[in-house]
Amino acid sequence: MKKTFTAPLDVPVSLRPTFIKNFKTLTHGTGRLMLFAGDQKIEHLNKDFYGEGIAPEDGSPEHLFKIAAHARIGCFATQLGLLAKYGADYKSVPYLVKLNSKTNLVKAAQRDPESLLFTPVSKVVEFKKQSKLKILAVGYTLYLGSEFEAQMLKEAATIIYEAHQASLIAVIWCYPRGKAVVDEKDPTIVAGAAGVAASLGADFVKVNAPKKDNVADPALLKIATKAAGRTRLVCAGGSSTAPEKFLKGLYEQIHIGGTSGNATGRNIHQKSLAEAVKFTNAIAAVTLDDMTAEAAVKKFLK
Repeated sequence: MKKTFTAPLDVPVSLRPTFIKNFKTLTHGTGRLMLFAGDQKIEHLNKDFYGEGIAPEDGSPEHLFKIAAHARIGCFATQLGLLAKYGADYKSVPYLVKLNSKTNLVKAAQRDPESLLFTPVSKVVEFKKQSKLKILAVGYTLYLGSEFEAQMLKEAATIIYEAHQASLIAVIWCYPRGKAVVDEKDPTIVAGAAGVAASLGADFVKVNAPKKDNVADPALLKIATKAAGRTRLVCAGGSSTAPEKFLKGLYEQIHIGGTSGNATGRNIHQKSLAEAVKFTNAIAAVTLDDMTAEAAVKKFLK
């Protein structure tokens, strides 16, 4: 069945065909997102890129670009600085520019999280024109419950509007976090985060999969996907997990929880290039083709 997509009303009429084209490219015409997350160079410093169990080539930022260039993805998310350094060699890659980031050095117990804008959307649009890179989207992390949430909410709202004005897709990373948040993975509060992203007008919202009594259950996502409404919800990939378990969890998130894809970083880039490409293609098959986890493992990983 052929899918039809519409543009939000804050996209100018003349640019709505471009927005829909970008959305179709980003989702391979499925409405689901295969987001390869490469923003952890700031978020997690070098911990995710060097150490026991991590492929040696992951120490170089270019490893991320090589994976993005050779695997089937919806977009590769990273900061503008890395795009400026490496993008000329990887022009075929579809990109999402991450507009804010913070390190993990200051813990939430010390100070509530605050992550403010690096680069305004106008500069991304300017960079896109001069670089000719395939920039389809922008992304922003919002920490609900932080004492600094008001400023981040304001920035997120502005970013989404300005992205739509430029026919770009807007993705919000929405994490309840701070001293006021008792359990950031509580299903109700995760659903609240999804509803906030919807209220801001985001096209996709990235959340951490909810847990009850510290146990993950894809059925817990149902209230979040319902709260998100027409904003499509994807879950973060989290720390490294056995490939079979990861793919099974992803399939259940989509088909039980009602999510619209995934946002995966460490589970991909900590592998060697060949293994990372194979695993990314398996994730894409589950996300975009409705392939079962078992079938994806058999086709791509055996």
